[in-house]
Formats: sequence, C-alpha cells, structure tokens
Amino acid sequence: MKIELTQQQQAAQAEFRAFANGELFPFADQFDRDEGVPTSVIEQLARRKYLSAIIPEEFGGLGADMITYGLLNEEIGRACSSTRSLLTVQGMVSYAIMRWGKPQHKQTWLPRLANGQTIAAFALTEPNIGSDAKHIETTVEVRADGYAITGRKKWITFGEVADLFLVFAQGEGKASAFLIERNTPGLTTLPTRGLLGTRASRVAEVHLDQCVVPKENLIGGLGFGFSTIALSALDLGRYSVAWGSVGIGQACLEASLKYASERKQFGEPLKQHQLIQEMIANMVTQIKAARLLCYHAGYLKDAGDMNSTAETLIAKYFASSMAPRVASDAVQIHGGNGCGSDYPVQRYLRDAKIMEIIEGSNQMQQVMISRNTFAEYTGRSAA
Repeated sequence: MKIELTQQQQAAQAEFRAFANGELFPFADQFDRDEGVPTSVIEQLARRKYLSAIIPEEFGGLGADMITYGLLNEEIGRACSSTRSLLTVQGMVSYAIMRWGKPQHKQTWLPRLANGQTIAAFALTEPNIGSDAKHIETTVEVRADGYAITGRKKWITFGEVADLFLVFAQGEGKASAFLIERNTPGLTTLPTRGLLGTRASRVAEVHLDQCVVPKENLIGGLGFGFSTIALSALDLGRYSVAWGSVGIGQACLEASLKYASERKQFGEPLKQHQLIQEMIANMVTQIKAARLLCYHAGYLKDAGDMNSTAETLIAKYFASSMAPRVASDAVQIHGGNGCGSDYPVQRYLRDAKIMEIIEGSNQMQQVMISRNTFAEYTGRSAA
C-alpha cells in the first residue's frame, strides 16, 4: 500500500505548518510560563476553522477528512501541545453531538462550536476515577423539570474557560451524558496550576452542586453515556493525541538536528559523534513508524472500517510511548542546555509525558490491544 497525500491534503499540511511556525512556535514557551493559551490564539484557530476541523461544512466547519485532521494535530502539536489539546476536546464534544445529538443539539451547538463562539470541555475524569471510568461517582437525579447533577470532575482540559461541558454522570447504575452550560446555577470551576506538562491547556476542576439541566440536554438517552458516547469520543481523542505525539517527536528531531549541527565539542560538531548519530537514527525511525500507524488509523476511519478503533489504540499507544523516548534523547543531545528555559526540549519532554496518560493511559491501551488481539485469535480459531 502506498501512502500518498492528495494535493488538497498537501496544501492543508503546508497551511497548518505555516500557521504553527508563525503564530505558535515563537510563543509556546511563553504560553507554558503563563499557564494559558491566549484568547487571541483561540480566536485565530476559530477563524481558520481549525477548531471545527471535523464539523461538516453545513454547520460552518471545515469538514476535513481524518488524514487532514491528523495532519492538523501533528503540526499544531509540533509547535504547542497545549494548543493542540484544545483541538482534541473541542473535537470530542463536537463529535459526540454530531453522532449522538438530536437535531436541535446539532442546530444549536455545532455552528457555535465551529465559529469559536463556544469552547467545549469533556468532563469524564474525577478525583477518584480515572481509567475506571465506568464507575464515575457524579450522580444524576431525575426530576420533573429535568436532571439534577452533583459531583466533581478533575483534570478537565480547558475547563477553566469552557462555555459548554459534556458531563458524564451516574444514575441507577447507568452512566449518561449531559450538555451543561457554564452559566448553569451550581456549576463552578477551579483552575489547576503547576502541571508537569501541557501547562497552558487551562485545566480545571469542575464542581457540580445540584445543577439542574432540562431534559433536552441529555445526549443519546439514559444509560448510553459510557459504552457509546464516551468511548466513541475517546476514540477520536486518542487519534488526536497519537498525531500530537508525532508532532512532539518531530519537534524534538528538528531541534536536535539544529543543535547538533551548531554545537561543537572536542573540536567538531556534535553531529559527527557516533552516539549522537545513533540517537538521531532512533528518533527518525520511531517517528516515522508512529506516523505510519497514524496514517493507517486515519485511512481506516475515512473508509469506515470496523477495525479503525483497534488500530487507533495501537497508534496512540506507540506514538505516545515514542514521544517521551525521543524527547529524552533530545534533552540528552542538548546536555545542560536541554534542562534550561532557553531551549524548548525540556517543554517537549514534559508535554510528552502527558501523552502517555491522557485519553487512556498506555497501560489501558495495552490491556485493550491485548483483549482485541485475543478476541481476534479466538474468532479465527473457532472458524
């Protein structure tokens, strides 16, 4: 199989890279220090329809195919992982509404998500619940006037500034999903500071105290929250993170090539030293392998192939495992300079570690990949 981008995809990739180089890369370290992506940057993303990449054109979105969406995540992630994380959560909530929302949900929210009027957050994780998301503790009480939701959500990306939250809550042993606006009485947010990586992604805790939402704010029906809505949205999120991990790897490679060409030790450039060459060779190989897995997953998604979810798990696992290894080597190549704020590789390393945790930890990816493989083997054996 030959992987070749179409002319439209090549043009989109060039546009994404130019934007990342001009508007993100020079300022990403400052975003990290300030612990926030500026509103002006979010507005630029909205104007270029990057926030609405997967939303159909009829709702004002870009209507991009999955390969183009992946290329966008790579280029934005190469420059600033925190900014890329907004693409992830905006996409996850948009996708949930596109696939599971009623017509009024789509008409109301998709145009606003597309033009950036509404920033979204995906509120699943809780203080006591991470990988075991089926057992969320946030509760929902059915009332005559709607649903009353109470609980706490933690590590919510862009929760500090989001206008709309897709909240998952448990009622009578069934997880359900609800759209909750920021101005809903009982909803408050608490910014999270001092993160290891993706410090500019406006992470927050979301507190819900008897938040009453109308019945039409339920997405997909009672009991459909985790097994359908959350899992399908997380599949898109993993795809975004996989490509973003490739972007981090590429940024590390580019920084290392530049530094090793300019820095001299023992009378010659670092690039002449064999152990440096070994690290560069490993970087190139791992990045290209991860990118190919992402291409494959994207191709299957565009084709509607039933194996796309399984292949996305593999792509996310490999790419997010690759990024910290490559980033660690990049820091090593930079030596003491790699530990300081004058070079971005220390940020890449911190951001890369986050990729191993978000949208399902790498250990959970391993469990799911193994289960899928055994199920496939059992099916073949039975046949």
